[in-house]
Amino acid sequence: MDKKTLLDLIKNDGYEITKEITDAASELFEILDAQKLKLDDIASAMEWLDKKRRAYNVTVKEISMNDLDKWNVNPQTGHISHESGKFYSIIGVSVKGAMGREVVSWTQPMIKQEERGILGILCKKINGIRHYLLFAKFEPGTIAGLQLSPTLQATESNLKQMHGGKKPQFSEYFENEGMGTILVNVVEVEDPGRFYHKTNHCMIVEIPEDKEVAIPNDFIWLTFPQIKKLLKIDNVINALTRCVWGSR
Repeated sequence: MDKKTLLDLIKNDGYEITKEITDAASELFEILDAQKLKLDDIASAMEWLDKKRRAYNVTVKEISMNDLDKWNVNPQTGHISHESGKFYSIIGVSVKGAMGREVVSWTQPMIKQEERGILGILCKKINGIRHYLLFAKFEPGTIAGLQLSPTLQATESNLKQMHGGKKPQFSEYFENEGMGTILVNVVEVEDPGRFYHKTNHCMIVEIPEDKEVAIPNDFIWLTFPQIKKLLKIDNVINALTRCVWGSR
């Protein structure tokens, strides 16, 4: 059976073929096709990630705010910001009239980052089966070491290289007009209990099957059923990949 046959059966049974039904059928056949070729097992992916974690030697420790390089505390406001004026700042906010919350008024610190980031996953068919490119990425606040992150996870400041370092890998597939076919492009608000006015583009971009892409060794191609299984394992898929996947 193929997708068209399945949709015809559903239609003949009196159901309307909506976009949601078509998308669900497509996802089902992504799983079935991957299973047929034994591309749904996650043992090798977990082994790959564990090996990356063991080899990644990084040290993170808490230090005084006074010891931060290029970050300053405004003596009048107390706000913490980068000397470039980019990235983000730590501000204070006062909330009043928040009906339905535990309390209706309070004050708190927040991360202010009024620029839209990109959370992008690149995909392509490999031997006829769609694969998604994830990145074993380190973040300093994690308790899990490396986690499987979107292909591109970047703010506007990162994309403009305000840190003075390299441009994020694969950004050319998602910035501006991009390269490839956009399958998903949804704007989401990032944790508004912590971030002030922070939004992201959740994107999935597909490139042609015959397009050759150089993949660094800290990236991995995974199929739809592999990612679904990995989502159910503690601390493997990071929160931002979950945001993109939830926008499918």
